[in-house]
Amino acid sequence: MERTRFCNLNLTNAFLFGAAMSDPEVMRITLEVLLNRSVKSVTVNAEQTLLFSSESRNIRLDVFAEDEEGIYNVEMQGEDEGNLPKRSRYHQAEMDVMTLKPGEDFNKLKPNIVIFICNFDPFKDKLYQYTFENICHETGKPLGDETWKIFFNIKGKTVGNTPEKIINLLKYMSNTTDECVESLNDENVKQIHKHIAELKRSREWEGKYMRFEELLRKEKNVGHAEGYAEGRAEGRVEGHAEGRTDMLRLIAKMTEAGEADKLSLLSEDADFFDEMCAKYLNLPDMKR
Repeated sequence: MERTRFCNLNLTNAFLFGAAMSDPEVMRITLEVLLNRSVKSVTVNAEQTLLFSSESRNIRLDVFAEDEEGIYNVEMQGEDEGNLPKRSRYHQAEMDVMTLKPGEDFNKLKPNIVIFICNFDPFKDKLYQYTFENICHETGKPLGDETWKIFFNIKGKTVGNTPEKIINLLKYMSNTTDECVESLNDENVKQIHKHIAELKRSREWEGKYMRFEELLRKEKNVGHAEGYAEGRAEGRVEGHAEGRTDMLRLIAKMTEAGEADKLSLLSEDADFFDEMCAKYLNLPDMKR
């Protein structure tokens, strides 16, 4: 299957989305639209962003940001892997651990919002937006822990109370083109598109995209632990979500250990691939 050129990507592509949201102004406008409130300025934590280079120590598919009102974890979901509720729980806990220093009062925790933008309907009710908050079953009152999980559905059909500006942004994410911007005639979309157009013209970002795609293609060589035991050595692999997660973990661990220069060998040398999986993922070494 031919790879989509970087200049033709939509924001539903996780790499372009992560690259775009690493720009504080793009993130600010995006949060302002999705949260339907004013956002003055945003700090983006580059270490928590999907940015890959030979020097990178982390490979992430989400973006961590913070402003005066709270902290945010924003992620584009291209495929339904069936784990969003638990995944959102993990991200929420991770943000709290990252922002509260040992010994600090829990009341210093800022409001915490996990945002998933899905290129599918995560709850099958055709809404553009699903918002979750911890509440008391008996009284219906909120817990007051200031945590929310918001799932946006690019494929939404039922408007409900969702503002038009949110729907316009979601439409733009699925069709990130000049023509879409013109048809929507939305100022927020126009501002974001200026940044995206500049990003797509960047040779540096195009190079990062090509390297990242090359690494992701190696995921077809990874199956989950059961796949190893059942015959991965014969060259039969399953390119499902678990294999993709294993591959990202392996790339990240090798990079962190200073072995980024050996990543290309993963797809060229089956024995080396087995060796690295056994070393960094504690998966069976099929040579033994």
